[in-house]
Amino acid sequence: MPFLDITVIPVPTAKKDAYLKHSTVMSPLFREQGALSVTETWGEDVPDGKVTDFKRAVALQDGETVAVGWITWPDKATRDAGWEKLMQDERMMGGDEPPFDGKRMIFAGFDVIAEN
Repeated sequence: MPFLDITVIPVPTAKKDAYLKHSTVMSPLFREQGALSVTETWGEDVPDGKVTDFKRAVALQDGETVAVGWITWPDKATRDAGWEKLMQDERMMGGDEPPFDGKRMIFAGFDVIAEN
């Protein structure tokens, strides 16, 4: 089954185009290491929850939008090997600063357990 890396990121709404450009530059690096796809989404209907929600999870501030992305890998072994190489790839570390606050980004890896 596939393995997913999922991120939830607070992005300044005015930097939506910069965020998309950043993804366009970074996505091929993941595919070079075996990722099947890289998906980015932009929060359009992100409701307030009663206990918790996406906004509170990333300490969303005025003028920001929640973006959710995921990288689909064929399996966890490919993902682990890919990330090991990516962390040594100068293209990942160089260049412009990301157009978001990485300290408030949430990220995790998930096994796909069902596809219905």
